[in-house]
Amino acid sequence: MIPPEDRIEQRSCITGIGQSQIGRRLHRNPLDLTLEACLAAIEDAGLTTADIDGLSTYPGMQVGNPGFNGASATDVHDALRLELDWFDSGIETAGQLGSVIKACLAVGAGLANHVLCFRSVWEGSAQGSGGRGGIGSENGPGFRASGMLQWTLPFAAPSAAIWLALVANCHFHRYGTTREQLAQIALNGRRNAGLNPDAIYRTPMSMEDYFAARMISSPFCLFDCDVPCDGATAVVVSRRERARDLRRPPVRVEAVGTALRGRPSWDQFDDLAAMANRDAAAHMWTRTELKPADVDVAQLYDGFSFLALSWIEALGFCKVGEGGPFIEGGGRIAREGELPLNTHGGQLSAGRLHGYGFLHEAVVQLRGDGGERQVAGSPEVAVAAAGGGPTSGCLLLTR
Repeated sequence: MIPPEDRIEQRSCITGIGQSQIGRRLHRNPLDLTLEACLAAIEDAGLTTADIDGLSTYPGMQVGNPGFNGASATDVHDALRLELDWFDSGIETAGQLGSVIKACLAVGAGLANHVLCFRSVWEGSAQGSGGRGGIGSENGPGFRASGMLQWTLPFAAPSAAIWLALVANCHFHRYGTTREQLAQIALNGRRNAGLNPDAIYRTPMSMEDYFAARMISSPFCLFDCDVPCDGATAVVVSRRERARDLRRPPVRVEAVGTALRGRPSWDQFDDLAAMANRDAAAHMWTRTELKPADVDVAQLYDGFSFLALSWIEALGFCKVGEGGPFIEGGGRIAREGELPLNTHGGQLSAGRLHGYGFLHEAVVQLRGDGGERQVAGSPEVAVAAAGGGPTSGCLLLTR
């Protein structure tokens, strides 16, 4: 157990949250969406742009599939005329929420007082109405792949849907997990999205609907894959001493998890039925006296449905290999269940906001602002986790 005096993240808290308009294809300028979310988060905290002295985002200036990046840190820095003491815009981090974790460490170290963190996407508009492109598929003739892609692209495997299907199939084979069990992640998300006015897909979905959907990469069908959309999410991470007199009661950062002890690989991890979330989750629990049983709501990355199941096991809500039976029937992960999961609908139904949407929803639930989807009983502890494959990160939050 890490000594309390070494838990630097506990010197930070989340004081503001904001989201832009979210839609399947909004055809709005992506920087416009980004600034809408950023200004909303700053206003929610009761701050002004002059108070923001730190900036952090994911994935920086990376070039990816069309719409994967809505705006860079440089774009936001310049557009808001921020005067910064600290900033970060790198991609190599502990999953999508690694950018928030770094902000927690920055304010804990005294490098900044209020760090604006954001993530924006416009994949829905950028990729149009056709199929989604895989990694590397946007390159034309003469493209020469390197790294992992040099081994996967020649075999028509350009997508994480394929790479993670291998992990899911290993889990199915080793532990007896079934598609009927996995379907509960998607069905639960759709039920919750029906109560979220900002969700992309709110139409009720049945088990029959799930199995009638086309197969993407076995065992993943269409409804196991997240929904490309346009939108932005932002949060303000503040030093605890600077948060006491702000507009809303702060949400404390109790612990973070960032460890990566296996190989940094999609397909060469030491346990082919697990991923880096195994290490990040275990690391988080060494930085707090709280236990999995103390968690009231779980907002867990579901870029593909199996990722949420994997996070459930990694975080210790059930034993490794027992994720399928744990979610079977959907009762345990329902809003009224013992582990309310992805109460906004997750990325499978609410839209692929690439990790930040889970942190936003965790704060909404701890504040009691969920409206129709609010978990009863005034939740006090939430976990937000993002990432899959070789990178993952998680935060434990308290009210």
